[in-house]
Amino acid sequence: MRKLAITLLAAGLAFCAQAAPPFEDTIAQRSLACTACHGKEGRAGPDGYYPRLAGKPAGYLYNQLLNFRDGRRHYGLMGRLLDPLSDAYLMEMAGYFASLDLPYPAPQPASLPQEVLQRGRTLTLHGDSQAKVPACVQCHGERLTGVQPNTPGLLGVSRDYLNGQLGAWRSGQRRAHAPDCMARIARALRPEDITAVAAWLAAQPLPSDPHPAQAAAQPLPMECGSAARTGGAS
Repeated sequence: MRKLAITLLAAGLAFCAQAAPPFEDTIAQRSLACTACHGKEGRAGPDGYYPRLAGKPAGYLYNQLLNFRDGRRHYGLMGRLLDPLSDAYLMEMAGYFASLDLPYPAPQPASLPQEVLQRGRTLTLHGDSQAKVPACVQCHGERLTGVQPNTPGLLGVSRDYLNGQLGAWRSGQRRAHAPDCMARIARALRPEDITAVAAWLAAQPLPSDPHPAQAAAQPLPMECGSAARTGGAS
């Protein structure tokens, strides 16, 4: 009986050795720790709170990894995951996800009243000069798909994530290098404005070319500390 058990165990181990995929020491395999939350190949998590990584500008992704590691953004799991990693390794991770060219999900249907959505559209495309809020397109590109090397797109992002991040800037939970332009903008927005912008953006389809613009069409409307660094403008 013992001999049979040993034979079966040996056979089982041999089968597992054949069935298990070989380990590949590649950035794609090492980044599986990220895709466990951010979705397959960084397409975004299913719950709306883990954003898309694929195709975002490498400089933006790199700067956000630094922000989590260095305490400007606060999420315990991200901080612990990134704390032991070097700048060079974070840059490698950012470059990998930036290189992924994958389809975007369909836009989220908007259920808010039309006047709320119109307010979101106005703020996004024209801003609010009285509140000193620039239009989103002035920084995030005329097509709202981001600008290389450091500004993310706003389309293809879930309503919940947009709401959460604007709220985090407004409360100070999320920060960037000073002068922190996004914190300043978020604090100038009323809570209902944040809701309107997030709902309108999430309901918009991606243009035929969803890639970030190669350069800004116009100067930034205000000074942004992160924009002068390798990392992102927000």
